[in-house]
Amino acid sequence: MPAPQALIEKLNTLPIDRLHEVEDFVDFLRSRDQDRALFRAASAASEPAFAAVWNNPEDDVYDAL
Repeated sequence: MPAPQALIEKLNTLPIDRLHEVEDFVDFLRSRDQDRALFRAASAASEPAFAAVWNNPEDDVYDAL
C-alpha cells in the first residue's frame, strides 16, 4: 500500500486533465463502496424478516444443496 505522501507526490506530477480523471475515479470507488455497504446493510436488515420463511422443515431439503 503506497504511503499517502508518495501518492500525493505522484498526483503533483500529473497534468490538470489527468487530475480530473483521477478525481472521477476516486469518486467512482467511493460511490461503489457506499453502494456495497448499503446493499450489505439492507441484506442484514431483511434477514430477520425472512428467517421464518427460509428456516422451515419443508425447505430443509434445500439446505443441503
